[in-house]
Amino acid sequence: MSPIHLAIVGVGKIVRDQHLPAIAGNSDFRLIAAASRNGTVDGIDNFKTIDAMLEKVPAIEAVSLCMPPQFRYEAAQKALAAGKHVFLEKPPGATLSEVADLEALAASKGLSLFASWHSRYAPAVEAAKSFLAGTTIRAMQVIWKEDVRHWHPNQDWIWQAGGLGVFDPGINALSIVTHILPRPVFITAATLEFPENKDAPIAADIRFTDAAGLDLSAEFDWRQTGKQSWDIIAETEAGRMVLSEGGAKLAIGGKPVHEEPEQEYPMLYRRFAEIIRAGTSDVDLAPLRHVADAFMLGRRKFVDVFYD
Repeated sequence: MSPIHLAIVGVGKIVRDQHLPAIAGNSDFRLIAAASRNGTVDGIDNFKTIDAMLEKVPAIEAVSLCMPPQFRYEAAQKALAAGKHVFLEKPPGATLSEVADLEALAASKGLSLFASWHSRYAPAVEAAKSFLAGTTIRAMQVIWKEDVRHWHPNQDWIWQAGGLGVFDPGINALSIVTHILPRPVFITAATLEFPENKDAPIAADIRFTDAAGLDLSAEFDWRQTGKQSWDIIAETEAGRMVLSEGGAKLAIGGKPVHEEPEQEYPMLYRRFAEIIRAGTSDVDLAPLRHVADAFMLGRRKFVDVFYD
C-alpha cells in the first residue's frame, strides 16, 4: 500500500522532538512538505505559509497542524477545503465551536479529522482503564504540577487568551481521566489563579463528580520546581491505584504492575493512518469541554505577577 503523503505545519520543539521521529518510523506516511514562519525540515519542500504549501504541493494527502491552538482553525479549514485529512495537535482548537465546525466540514467532504490526545497513549493508561473497569472507585486525585520555565520558556502565546495557560499540560491529565473512568464526570467547582500580568491561569484547583457521586479533585500548577508531578491516584475497593509519570507507570496496592517504553507519538500516527484508511474521524472533545467548563464555572483569583 502506498504511503500517505503528509505535510506538517508549525515546525517547533514538539515537532522536532516528537512528530518528526514518529513520522520517520511509520511506513504509512511519507513527509513531503512543511510550512512554518520560523522553522524548516531538511530534505523536503518548505514554505512560510500553508496557503503556499497547498498551492505548490498538490500531492499532499494529509496535514499535521502543530501551531498554537489560537491559529489552528484557519489552517485546518484551509486544509480540509483543499481535500486533505487533518491531524490536530492537542488541544484541537481554541474553542469547542470551531472544532465542531471542522468536524462537520470533514464529514461533509469524506475526510478524516483526528483530535490527538497523546497522553492517552502513554504506556500504562490502558492497563489503568482495565483495572478501574473491574472495581468500585471511592475517590480520585489528580496532581499535575510542573515548571513552566523548563517546559515552555519564552512562549508568550501560551499566556495569551486562548493559550490555556496551565491547562496546556492540565488537559493531558484530563485526556487520561476522561479515558480511564467508566462514567463521564462533570465539574462542580473550580478556582483559577491568574498572574496579574497574564491572560491565562498559572494554577487551577478543580472539583468533579459523576452520576454516582464520585469524589474527584484535580490540582494543576505551573510553579513546581524540583521533581515534576504527573500523577493520578484512585482509592478503590481493590486497592490504591497510582498512575504516575504522566501515565508511564502503574502501581496497585504499592506494587508495580505495568511499565513499558513510551510510544505516544508513534501510536498517534498509527491511529491517524488507521482512521484515514477506514474513512472515519476521531474527535473526542471531552478534555477540552472540561477546560471550557472550568473557565465558565471557575472563580478567578489574581496572584503575583509572573515572569518566565
